[in-house]
Amino acid sequence: MRNKRLLYIGLGVVFTVFFMTSCKTPSLIEKSVNNSIPEKFSAKQDSTNMAQLNWKEYFSDPHLLALIDTALNRNQELNIMFQEIAIAKFEIGARKGEYLPYLDLKAGSGVEKKARYTPEGASEATTDIEPGREMPEPVPDFQLGAIASWEVDIWRKLRNAKESAVKEYLATQEGKNFLITQLVAEIANSYYELLALDNQLQILNQNIEIQSNALKIVKLQKQASRVTELAVRKFQAEVLNTRSLQYGIKQQIIETENKINYLLGRYPQPIERSTQDIIEILSDSIQAGIPSQLLENRPDIRRAELELAARKLNIKVAKANFYPTLDISAGIGLQAFNPAYLIQTPESMLFNLAGDLVSPLINRRAIKANYYTANAKQIQAVYEYDRTVLNAFMEVKNQLSKVDNLNKSYDLKQQEVQALNESIEIANNLFKSARADYMEVLLTQRDALESKFELVETKREQMNAKVNIYQALGGGWN
Repeated sequence: MRNKRLLYIGLGVVFTVFFMTSCKTPSLIEKSVNNSIPEKFSAKQDSTNMAQLNWKEYFSDPHLLALIDTALNRNQELNIMFQEIAIAKFEIGARKGEYLPYLDLKAGSGVEKKARYTPEGASEATTDIEPGREMPEPVPDFQLGAIASWEVDIWRKLRNAKESAVKEYLATQEGKNFLITQLVAEIANSYYELLALDNQLQILNQNIEIQSNALKIVKLQKQASRVTELAVRKFQAEVLNTRSLQYGIKQQIIETENKINYLLGRYPQPIERSTQDIIEILSDSIQAGIPSQLLENRPDIRRAELELAARKLNIKVAKANFYPTLDISAGIGLQAFNPAYLIQTPESMLFNLAGDLVSPLINRRAIKANYYTANAKQIQAVYEYDRTVLNAFMEVKNQLSKVDNLNKSYDLKQQEVQALNESIEIANNLFKSARADYMEVLLTQRDALESKFELVETKREQMNAKVNIYQALGGGWN
């Protein structure tokens, strides 16, 4: 009686030490996100936000809408992202299956012979299966049964792992949305670049016609001995220089078309587009809303938030590895040395049931390393979230400033083009009346061409800013 009492006391002490040691976890340095964000982008602002518009409502050009729609169905990078989403979804099923019981069916057969001079061999040699019937040698073995095992999720380790997989899955969804915003913006910017190049090519053709007419006049004046051959050559060189510019623009058009085709996941072909002069496209007013709306509208911010939540759950999973695990296993089936006896129950029936409580006791270095790694990744995710929010705010702020400055620059460029267009006619009239030399005419034509190009380029930048502010605010994916 006294020995049995000492045995129970010893087992109690061992279990207490076992439990207290296994439940002790190292301390961590925690890091939380910076929730402070400015209340406004600028002094004049309200909560109306154009990012809430669908891209089909934000863009009005039917050719551009058709290109975006095609890209959303055929873009390879987007289709790759869809597979990433599918992989993340399958991971949820795998994690969910880990905290459910496992049930395996087992069927097997074999043969075994024990050595005669062993306890098992001696027992089999002197044992009869039935009166007057010896144990067969070697002994066949046939089995049929079911085996179950289950890790009881005491500390929610497995369920937290599943929730972490859910967060990762949702993060990939937001990653897909963010990719869509980038794809929509890239196609729109390339489309407006194509319109600008068409416009510049048209301006070149008009300028070539003007210069060719001026060259004819100079040749007539040379015949009348009013100018020299030098003037003719200068005008001729200017025409040739302008014509050569055509091929550079044509090459840019081909490359821009192919860029769009690549985004659409198809081989090179002409891009259908509007014939409207890009200068005639009106710029809409910008409605940026308030900075806090970025947290809801920007997919990259929501992705960073979900990844942070997943990292926090991973810390709990890693922490649970310090605690004891309870494994329950059971089996039931039939076993006999002859298949004919398998159906004879209960003699051929066997079953077992066991529970194991296991906990790391001596070497916990690997568990600590995983725990610290999970915490480091969580801190990393905090910084990534803060960086993403800061970057989003900066992008909107920069684009708002760019829109304002481009509007002012465009107005001045329009006035410059108008003044230089008038100066071409004045220079030609002065040249005809010998009150200006040919260099003044050439320089005026060159300045006018450059100013028209710059006006078109400024307009293209305006259209790009319209696209980029829409993307920066989180529009384009819904």
